[in-house]
Amino acid sequence: MISGIILASGFSKRMEQEKLLLPVGGVVLVERVIRAAKASHLDDVILIYQKKEIEKIGRKYGITTVHNSRAEEGQSAAIKLGINTAHPKTDAFIFMVGDQPFLNPSTINILIDTFQQDPHSIIVPVYNGIRGNPVLFPSALKKELLVLDGDRGGRVLIEAIPERVNLVSIDDEMSGTDIDTREDYLRIKGNN
Repeated sequence: MISGIILASGFSKRMEQEKLLLPVGGVVLVERVIRAAKASHLDDVILIYQKKEIEKIGRKYGITTVHNSRAEEGQSAAIKLGINTAHPKTDAFIFMVGDQPFLNPSTINILIDTFQQDPHSIIVPVYNGIRGNPVLFPSALKKELLVLDGDRGGRVLIEAIPERVNLVSIDDEMSGTDIDTREDYLRIKGNN
């Protein structure tokens, strides 16, 4: 069993507005990620949200939605909520970000397939030589993920145990694109 956790409870500080509700190709960012997750081989999908509008989108797709009342604590709070909500017998967690509009089911499935061949590794996608998201962590690392704090995510573990990291090259570079700034959004919107 593989659990997908969509981290969608950040503050969009660099964007200065709620970026997850911005449209790309007529569909808001977070909804595009939810669609990719639902169409993949994930066994369950969990949306960690802060804003009601984001929760509403998750409910429309029948996925588990969890309010992050501790969002100000940073990414670690969302990660912990996701892990604690996932099925206790899940074999791995795939952490997805809500601002990756071109994420597609095949990218997620490549990570799942790689994990099934290499179930003890952290599976990290690489787009044109650059590490990106989503990232898969085996449930064997659950304890380590649950002690993360502040605005630090799984990168801490990736750096701490590089021998457990399996880098997977993804041909579809667009799949790895995320949106952090207004300029990123305008560039994406112009290409769509």
